[in-house]
Amino acid sequence: MKASLDRLTPMAVGGALACVFLAMILDGSNPAVLFMPAPLILVFGGTLAVGAAGFMKRDVKEIKSILMSAFGVPDPDTEEDIEKIFQFASIARKEGLLALEAASKDITDPFLRQCVQLAVDGTDPEEMQDILEGEIAATEQHHKMGAKFFQDLGGFSPTLGIIGTVVGLIHVLQNLNNPSTIGAAIGSAFTATLWGVMAANVFWLPISNKLKRASQVEVSRKRMIVDGMLAVQAGSSPRMIKARMESHLPPGTRDEALAA
Repeated sequence: MKASLDRLTPMAVGGALACVFLAMILDGSNPAVLFMPAPLILVFGGTLAVGAAGFMKRDVKEIKSILMSAFGVPDPDTEEDIEKIFQFASIARKEGLLALEAASKDITDPFLRQCVQLAVDGTDPEEMQDILEGEIAATEQHHKMGAKFFQDLGGFSPTLGIIGTVVGLIHVLQNLNNPSTIGAAIGSAFTATLWGVMAANVFWLPISNKLKRASQVEVSRKRMIVDGMLAVQAGSSPRMIKARMESHLPPGTRDEALAA
């Protein structure tokens, strides 16, 4: 399966940060004040720690790969999948299902290869569907876990920011006898709140939404492949199989595929 990387998320996050910095500059502030170590450590370190506390150790091990996929998730070429299965249907119609065994060796996508191998092995259609639906359910669970992790971070981050502000204001109240340091201390205190709110709405929640959307796309694609391969196994005509798979596409994408 050829797939281009969807880099929209890192570009959009960078654009949001640029807007924040530009707004600060236009207001006469210096964006460098945002990078004081204490608020950053409390908001980001504390948020990641409490977020990890709500998950199992094996879940946390998967977060790195999930984060990488959120910032560069492959955008699958469903039209190519349809064309491949159309070709498989043509081969199976002329030469039988066993002829697909040779073709399956060139398939790079593990899920599609599994579908073809199950069909070639003569697996009962209901059993084949159960096996593949189990694979799809595991994919959904994997993405759901990742999306929940980042959604939780989006909830914890503003609270940690408020805690940072309270800690900073306590320090201010303890040093009222030194007026020259009060302004900087108050600024540092409220920087924690700013980072807490900004991290939630610029980083964590968008990543969570991206993972949810990636899950929808991947699950929809896999169900389309299952539908197509079950039809191939049943001996349906290639054109009918192609039309059946195209019915899984969104209307706009479907129109483009039919035009091609």
